[in-house]
Amino acid sequence: MAGYAIISVEVKDEDAYNRALEQVPAVVEAHGGRYLVRGGVAEAIRGDWKPDRLVIVEFDSVEQARKWQDGADFADLREKLSQAANTDVVIVEGV
Repeated sequence: MAGYAIISVEVKDEDAYNRALEQVPAVVEAHGGRYLVRGGVAEAIRGDWKPDRLVIVEFDSVEQARKWQDGADFADLREKLSQAANTDVVIVEGV
């Protein structure tokens, strides 16, 4: 069953974020991830959630999504991204 990483990003340092972000797609792909949403305009139609940037990545399973997020190959990038942005990550199981 597919697993999805839903990521909300509020960028604090655009230059540092973009430098780190250049390396992320290769790590996502190495874990079998496929971008479904990557930025773009998010319109809140109900509730108070107003994400600055929203990313949704599909993996073959929740386990694959966790391996990507917790993997050693993503650790350095995760640290750089966290210094440049406030990020919330949720991993959910698909149907």
